[in-house]
Amino acid sequence: MQVNQKGFEPVGWTMALAVFASCLLLGGCDVGHGQPPAQTSIPEVATVTVQAQPIQLTTELPGRTSAHLISEVRPQVNGIIQKRHFQEGSDVKAGQLLYQIDPAPFQASYDSAKASLAKAQANLPSVQLRASRYKELLADKAVSRQDFDDAAAAMQQAQAEIEYWKAAVETARINLGYTRVTAPISGRIGRSNMTDGALVTAYQVIPLATIQQLDPIYVDVMQSSAELLRLRRSLDTGRIKAEGEGAKKVHMLLEDGTPYSHEGTLQFRDVTVDSSTGSFILRIVVPNPKHLLLPGMFVRAVIQEGTAAEAVLIPQQGVTRNAKGEPLASIVDDTGKVEQRKLTLDRAIGDKWLVSAGLNPGDRLIVEGLLNVRPGATVKAVPSALDSPKAGADASNAKQPPAAKN
Repeated sequence: MQVNQKGFEPVGWTMALAVFASCLLLGGCDVGHGQPPAQTSIPEVATVTVQAQPIQLTTELPGRTSAHLISEVRPQVNGIIQKRHFQEGSDVKAGQLLYQIDPAPFQASYDSAKASLAKAQANLPSVQLRASRYKELLADKAVSRQDFDDAAAAMQQAQAEIEYWKAAVETARINLGYTRVTAPISGRIGRSNMTDGALVTAYQVIPLATIQQLDPIYVDVMQSSAELLRLRRSLDTGRIKAEGEGAKKVHMLLEDGTPYSHEGTLQFRDVTVDSSTGSFILRIVVPNPKHLLLPGMFVRAVIQEGTAAEAVLIPQQGVTRNAKGEPLASIVDDTGKVEQRKLTLDRAIGDKWLVSAGLNPGDRLIVEGLLNVRPGATVKAVPSALDSPKAGADASNAKQPPAAKN
């Protein structure tokens, strides 16, 4: 073994290492020569089996509440408000006294009309007796025909004057009654726009107060005319079956998303489509015994469309889209190869898509491992956790409308 001058480093080992490194860099060494290349593994994908099942189709529409009845209280005579007889924000009954307008001038007018009526009635007997006597004397030609005609006319005039004053008394009585401003409907009254001592005029623009009936309450929701046409086509083709009177029941969701404790009833669909929005109004009557819903509140209505007997629901993660935005799905065929299908989607129900066309019951839809496969590739399909019976039961419960609490 050779030793250099600076120490005892073995020169032979250094040369051997250099030769081995050159062999690796130049690829001259046949290390592992004769071993077979590693085989490419078949990608594994998770699938769910497409099944047809009956589901109840609903549509969720936004809307706002409005009072069942609204009455703006206005005075019907001129005068000064003497007293307000209600508490703002309280419930009032129909006929309850709300305001008292100073009745003194109207009482005087009523008394004057009654006096004039009494005067006319007191004058009538003498006029009638005169006309009666002149009639008898006319038969004996003791009076002229002109005198008799004048007496008969005076009697008719007295009778007409009595009728006039009767009407005047009734008018005065009505105006006197109008000094008591009462509630025309039962409901909850808002703030008062007039205070004691304020001068009001008959049928003024500003109401004294507003009464709103809140139980039941209306919910007006907007539905597009395109959705209505789609629903009617589905009903005509038999894809959806209506449920009769049960279809009129509507579940409500409050602003925070919580279900409302009472279900409403669909009252009518408007017959006119708004040209600016392309939608029309659906009116729903909703019980509101605790006055939880107030006019102008935003709510969402879950309206029943019907039942689809052979509906196909698939997980949303099993749907991709191409460059045009068209929905696609990949399935595993009987030979274990990937096949791509173009889908027609109806709507999202929970975490699933309702498929109108593109898939058939029994197809194995790929929901996991889509990034590792391409159309035509051979794959190994294993059942997904989403295909378990428990997952199917959870999905079935998720697509039902929220239950109403009694």
